Amino acid sequence: MTQDIIRDCALENGGIVAANSTKNGYPKAAKNYFYVWPRDAAFACIAADVLGLENVQENFFNWCLKRAEGFTENGLFYEKYYPNGLKALPQFQPDQTGTVLFAVWNHYKEDISGASKFHELVELAGNGICNAWDKDHFTLVTNDLWEERYCFPDLNENFSYSLAACIKGLRCAHEVIPDRKWIETANEMKKRLDIHFMDYFIRSYGKISDRRIDASAIGLVYPFEVYEADDPRIVATINEIEKRLVNNGGVHRYEHDEYDGWMYELLHRKKGAGAWPLLNFWMVIYYSIKGDKDRAENYYYWVLEKINDGDCRIPEQLFENELQVSVSPLLWSHSMFVVASKQLDTLTTP
Repeated sequence: MTQDIIRDCALENGGIVAANSTKNGYPKAAKNYFYVWPRDAAFACIAADVLGLENVQENFFNWCLKRAEGFTENGLFYEKYYPNGLKALPQFQPDQTGTVLFAVWNHYKEDISGASKFHELVELAGNGICNAWDKDHFTLVTNDLWEERYCFPDLNENFSYSLAACIKGLRCAHEVIPDRKWIETANEMKKRLDIHFMDYFIRSYGKISDRRIDASAIGLVYPFEVYEADDPRIVATINEIEKRLVNNGGVHRYEHDEYDGWMYELLHRKKGAGAWPLLNFWMVIYYSIKGDKDRAENYYYWVLEKINDGDCRIPEQLFENELQVSVSPLLWSHSMFVVASKQLDTLTTP
């Protein structure tokens, strides 16, 4: 099923949509996700690597080069694109570019010379991140991965997850094409995270900080490997996530989240967010890396038990009522399921 969903979302022109809303099973009341989010597509490429799927990855990397509007001019990916490559929304999300670099490296990591065909992509993206960075903050207004909050240059603000993604992306780019500037910028970003640690890794740092906890902080361990799983700062962060964001076994994005992806005609209802399966799988990956299989399995099977009998699609969110309708299947959810299953050595697609 998961392989079929990846193929359904991988378009003929190389773009990878977040959910194929043209399929009959897609909920009519759910928001349309027939867009290319480079981040989601990059995670799909990583899952395709695990599953041994061919063509998905290189077709997407070519789409990035040949279709993503503005990329060849500034080396940056933005919020989302129409499948033909035109920008659907122009907000700058730094993690999109960093995650694409990680996906390129991941695909060729066993033989890095194979990435030579995408040197232009790597060079543009590595330089794009560096050119948008000024010592301790981005020079552009940035949007977080959830598209819920902005950071502003005059406040020297940075999202923790965004920095982690760019750190890893630049390190990966350096392994493909060694460039001292990329490592120096990655080190500046790492220093920014280190200096502004407060009890746990908060949502964003700056002259005005957002001290709320955000489950995306798991990304500082996987896939971005900025810190070890047993680093006391990470342990404190995971404890905070579990205390504030885990409800009846399901992991939520951040405190006071209202987004549910449920549409009523042209209005988004926002009746309260549910738990995100991809975040449960992210916790599975974290605890697997840490060596705590029991806790990893608890988060893993919580999702599988919630999926309706006979319906193996993994949605964006799971709710504690039968009224709210979620995007389903969500490609990113399935991608994280694949990685989590590999970590648990249970790689049987639902």
